[in-house]
Amino acid sequence: MRVAMIGTGYVGLVSGTCFSDFGHHVTCIDKDVGKIERLNRGEIPIYEPGLDDLVRRNVEAGRLDFATDLTQAVKEAEVVFIAVGTPSRRGDGHADLSYVHAAAREIAQVAEGFTVVVTKSTVPVGTGTDLEHIIREAAPEADIAVVSNPEFLREGAAIEDFKRPDRVVIGTTDPRAREVMAALYRPLSLNAAPILFTERNTSELIKYASNAFLAMKITFINEMADLCEKVGGNVQEVARGIGLDGRIGSKFLHAGPGYGGSCFPKDTLALMRTAQEAGSPVRLIETVTTVNETRKAAMGRKVLEALDVPPRGATVAVLGLTFKPNTDDMRDSPAINIVQSLVDRGVTVRAYDPEGMHEARKVLPPSVIYTSGAYECAEGADCLVIVTEWDAFRALDLDRLKSVLKSPTVVDLRNIYPPVDLISRGFKYTGIGRGHPSSPGE
Repeated sequence: MRVAMIGTGYVGLVSGTCFSDFGHHVTCIDKDVGKIERLNRGEIPIYEPGLDDLVRRNVEAGRLDFATDLTQAVKEAEVVFIAVGTPSRRGDGHADLSYVHAAAREIAQVAEGFTVVVTKSTVPVGTGTDLEHIIREAAPEADIAVVSNPEFLREGAAIEDFKRPDRVVIGTTDPRAREVMAALYRPLSLNAAPILFTERNTSELIKYASNAFLAMKITFINEMADLCEKVGGNVQEVARGIGLDGRIGSKFLHAGPGYGGSCFPKDTLALMRTAQEAGSPVRLIETVTTVNETRKAAMGRKVLEALDVPPRGATVAVLGLTFKPNTDDMRDSPAINIVQSLVDRGVTVRAYDPEGMHEARKVLPPSVIYTSGAYECAEGADCLVIVTEWDAFRALDLDRLKSVLKSPTVVDLRNIYPPVDLISRGFKYTGIGRGHPSSPGE
């Protein structure tokens, strides 16, 4: 099957590459000439474990190629995916659909024969209907079916998620489109992946509802962590206790500095706006977004409170900048708020992240000092803060760490170290929801 993937961002590049690995011929298209030139040289513009090898293998096999013009690829394609960005619109929080609409107009002008146009981008409810109107306006005679097929990829585990998904959601009531989409995803039948066909509006809502619910779980356990700190509980044991309930599950019950990334912040906001316009506000999700932003600000204060010296003139080492490990994505990362709050108080910030420093330079204050490793970052610092739980930070030599720090103070915002391991070595320890951390017997 011939597939055109418009957009070579995270979703487009991963999805297009995985479809080509299924045996389909995929052309990934992007107007960014520099990005396409890099891809044609074998350079991957995002960090995703295993993606470089998968791209190389399918390019060499002739199943995957890249282009800046969509005309030829769309003419030949049976399926055309729209996987362009839908960032939150400034001012009102709605998803900015200008790139999606523009892609639909271009597709309509050049598509030949029956073509299935699929929204892979995360879009609000009703977008598929809008695209149908746009396409009919641009090309009244075009034989096109618009389908919703939201993505559920986790950054850092996207290839596994694509090839072994919890579910594939396809929104269409067109029998011809359903047949095409079933054929496209047929390779997943070997893994018995559940493929859920539903009405298009329902499919669009499933994506937003899923992300909003997961964001809600994160916010819930973060509030439980705050309560644990007040009453002397241990949030990790609380999470295990409630996560063993099969109706709840253990995923997304890990307390931390707040959620970030490319999905949860903008998707919860877009769902809120959609619900408000429909006259059915989602008060719980509105509260989730407020609590999450408040939490990010509170993490900076937590670090300042841990310092044994005045903030102005102090040095803080920050390990981990991306919103989660195994990605270079800095979008809405808690590190942005934490670092900014420290810099605003006169703190010198040293930082290290295994993959995210290039992107971090674009969003963090210019005064941040970037280092080549964890111990170099900690050198001479008055406090070490773990913001992102990269594997490289899970087994630090604590004795070496103590020897390079000016003051043996650790703020572990991901709870990756048992308090006793640090306290028994003479560290001053602060974690998340760990009751009374000064007690080595916790």
